Amino acid sequence: MRLPAGVRERVAAVHGGAALPQRLRLYDGWAARYEQDVAALEYRAPHLAAASLAFAFPAPPAGARLLDVACGTGLVARELHRRGFRCLHGVDGSAGMLEQARSTGLYRQLRRCVLGREPLPAPAEHYDAVTVVGALGEGQVPSTAVPELLRVTKPGGFLCLTTRSNPSNLRYKAELEAALERLERQGAWQKVLAQEVERWERATSEEESTQGTGYISGVVYVYRKCPVPPLEEG
Repeated sequence: MRLPAGVRERVAAVHGGAALPQRLRLYDGWAARYEQDVAALEYRAPHLAAASLAFAFPAPPAGARLLDVACGTGLVARELHRRGFRCLHGVDGSAGMLEQARSTGLYRQLRRCVLGREPLPAPAEHYDAVTVVGALGEGQVPSTAVPELLRVTKPGGFLCLTTRSNPSNLRYKAELEAALERLERQGAWQKVLAQEVERWERATSEEESTQGTGYISGVVYVYRKCPVPPLEEG
């Protein structure tokens, strides 16, 4: 089945080599039809990430404060809300995306922030969980921004990250995984999960397709910030 007209071009534009101001304008212009396009792509990352985080989360999530970084239109918030998360804050670099996210009514707070260019608008150790779904990739949020995610996470809190494994993102993925492993060796966090998923979303070209399947693969990572509190007895 062919992708609807224009989807390939819009995806290629935001993942291309445009300078940041132009890329944010592209996201602003894409916001109104973003969810329609990612539905056509069968984009599964929001569902997979929310399910992984909910599985790892040790306590009822309703009281947990969560930051959805690069929140886009709120796809991750919808999935988290279905799983009992209620105190959701979001940040994104695109005003157009934030407008769409605000219309969901799922976020208690939304702020504009370009992660990698500026710090997150939150104090240290503020969140029980932090998600970055879909934005860790070539030409998007740099892997050097990962320590900033840790800064705003409480000790014992969770971080859920995703990236793609398609050919054009493999260099970035290697850099990201090196950064993740370095932080683990330093004792900053513990790995809870790293799950490779074959049918992450539909490929926009044959070159990006995994073994001719018509799809690209991706991965979900879940980490827990150290020190991890001891298990309660009884």
